[in-house]
Amino acid sequence: MHVAHLSLTDFRSYAEVELPLEPGVTALVGPNGHGKTNLIEAIGYVATHGSHRVASDAPLVRHGAARAIVRAAIVHEDRRALVELEINPGRANRARLNRSPVPRPRDVLGMLRTVLFAPEDLAMVKGDPAERRRFLDDLLVARAPRFAGVRADYERVLKQRNALLRSAAKSGRTRAGALPTLDVWDSHLSRAGAELLGARLELVAALRPLVATAYSALAPSSGAAEFDYKCSTELPDTTDREVLAAALQAGLAAVRSNELERGITLVGPHRDELALRLGPLPARGYASHGESWSYALALRLAAYELLRADAGDPVLILDDVFAELDTQRRARLADFVAPAEQVLITAAVPEDVPPRLAGARYDITEATATRTP
Repeated sequence: MHVAHLSLTDFRSYAEVELPLEPGVTALVGPNGHGKTNLIEAIGYVATHGSHRVASDAPLVRHGAARAIVRAAIVHEDRRALVELEINPGRANRARLNRSPVPRPRDVLGMLRTVLFAPEDLAMVKGDPAERRRFLDDLLVARAPRFAGVRADYERVLKQRNALLRSAAKSGRTRAGALPTLDVWDSHLSRAGAELLGARLELVAALRPLVATAYSALAPSSGAAEFDYKCSTELPDTTDREVLAAALQAGLAAVRSNELERGITLVGPHRDELALRLGPLPARGYASHGESWSYALALRLAAYELLRADAGDPVLILDDVFAELDTQRRARLADFVAPAEQVLITAAVPEDVPPRLAGARYDITEATATRTP
């Protein structure tokens, strides 16, 4: 799989840009702040409908414009597809596939699969549990786009249940008197949560050996990279959705009084944690800067291996990563990614791109892209 052409209108700093691309390695080189990351952010947006830099769509639209348009021509196994996304902050986004509208933007998820390495990845190791939950859920959607709907259903039910709990907490009403619908929402949350939870548990099991292998190759002198999935309530050792739904419902019942006092849902996948360890110690707070980088890279490399096993090479994107790594880690990462069908790299200077990844190059200056002969 590779992106053959990227076209942007009013995306970030670009009023208009046309970027032909090829299989193999392409480096986007230029000073910070001139727009090279905006280009790979747009490609990532086609794949995930989200940005690795910001949480909302509004910053993606060029100042003064009402909307942004991202078009990507994608080639996969000799089949070509054109995906177009119209980003409308404050309104519904729109999508087209081969110039025909689709009912929902998420209907084009899966047309492009990417694995993105970026400085923000350190948050997966050093940041809050939400960063690691996002990593798992984004990978679930990349592997099976239907999980975008599962994720949205869970978030919708959670939002409505929290609104009910906040209302009860504010007014001091009790379950017996004023919350006859809470049991119904418990059932909805348990069913939606069990689907997401079961998929996460299966994903963690698949990732575990891949992360351990990748980390050992990147940092052979460090401890073993291990992790466990920590649920917000006691779970049986199973991924059976019916059994998990029953466990979640029991967990909600156990904390009902506390939830009514605090006005928030205390049990469910939104409260879970992927607990990363280096040997016996938690990675967060104990891993050095280099070890944290290696762990973050190992998580991304494991994601790449899973996606590759599912349906061929995803597009690999490395956003200013090599400048953060020492010489040995640079070389090891370059060896990992070089065989991929397409690798897109951003760098401030050409010297940041390892010789192993020599290929095509665009110079990026003030939101213009110029191909270097």
